[in-house]
Amino acid sequence: MTSSGVQAKSDAPASILLRSATVFDGQQLHTGWAVLVTGDKIAAAGPLAEISVPADTRTIDLPNDTIIPGMIEGHSHLFLHPYNETSWNDQVTNESLAFRTARATEHARRTLLAGFTTERDLGTEGAGYADVGLKQAIDQGIVPGPRLIVVTRAIVAKGSYGPKLSSDLDVPQGAQEASGVEEVVRVAREQIGKGADWVKLYVDYRWGAGEPSRPTFSLEEIAAAVKAAHDAGRLVAAHATTAEGMRRSILAGVDTIEHGDEGTPEVFQLMKKHGVAFCPTVAVSDAISQYRGWKRGIDPEPERIQKKRASIKAARAAGVTFAMGGDVGVFAHGDNAREMELLVHEYGFTPLEVLRQATSGNAAIFHLADRGKVQIGEVADLVALRGDPTTDVGALRRVTFVMKGGTIFRQP
Repeated sequence: MTSSGVQAKSDAPASILLRSATVFDGQQLHTGWAVLVTGDKIAAAGPLAEISVPADTRTIDLPNDTIIPGMIEGHSHLFLHPYNETSWNDQVTNESLAFRTARATEHARRTLLAGFTTERDLGTEGAGYADVGLKQAIDQGIVPGPRLIVVTRAIVAKGSYGPKLSSDLDVPQGAQEASGVEEVVRVAREQIGKGADWVKLYVDYRWGAGEPSRPTFSLEEIAAAVKAAHDAGRLVAAHATTAEGMRRSILAGVDTIEHGDEGTPEVFQLMKKHGVAFCPTVAVSDAISQYRGWKRGIDPEPERIQKKRASIKAARAAGVTFAMGGDVGVFAHGDNAREMELLVHEYGFTPLEVLRQATSGNAAIFHLADRGKVQIGEVADLVALRGDPTTDVGALRRVTFVMKGGTIFRQP
């Protein structure tokens, strides 16, 4: 007490002790562990008897739960909402920036409450640099949401993307167009200067309705963009569904390949050799197929699902590193666990494998050294799930507690 009888404030940050049935540290499951959070960092993690708990620490008991690192969504579009609600074309052309930003703010909240405390958002799809502003609002605590990794507008080859309406109309595109080495470099640098954490390239796409995807950028164009990004300390994601688009991307030095539907054993072996990670986005293929009328378990599998099965089988055989990301936005935000469930139930992964992908795996791929694990010094991004997610992928839906940076956003 001070001489005036007023309680003096301590400068020491408050501590919270989390006691649960088990703790998944990003690699393994531990029984009898607890986690001590002080301020916005993990101060201790291990057997409860070995943790020195400060006085006045708040204790939260989660006796039926497993504590895990906050999950990392690897492929999302916060400025999109499901295509069975509104088509992509109509979202890009008919929804105002203010409307889309309001939606994205709610999408971010749902994502955080679903246990995803970090999110790589791979393009605003016509919403310009609004992701930079949303990221700032989240970081400043104005609105709740995950820590964002943003690419802003993304880069497409001139004429290859959409919306495509009448040839007489020159409408705003869903990504920034570029053509030629110099322009691709200029656009990459421009986006970085505006706030892009990563650079995203659409290295193949459909040139016209009903056509198959074909390469859109040359190897030289991709390599120039990659060099510009890497020189600026940014990583590069490549939308690539064709084998040739993937091959060019790998040789150009991209860091991750998204989708990879037509990847061949040879391409995945090349990917393994060059250390490029693969984000297969199986949930988007599932969602779009269902939007088009496919009834899983009743109808024969569509060609796009068959291709996805073959590509994942080849990638696993080659020993490629998998990133976890579902292309959320094509389906509902907050439903992020859908990707992990499909990987387990339809593609042969174990719950432990996908849980590692969504935590320490994505953290390593995205060069996030301060998260993805439950250990001393990591940011206090922690989630509790009812049950054991290392053996039951359904536990990913049973989120009881969410903490980001030491702040509790959800609790029993």
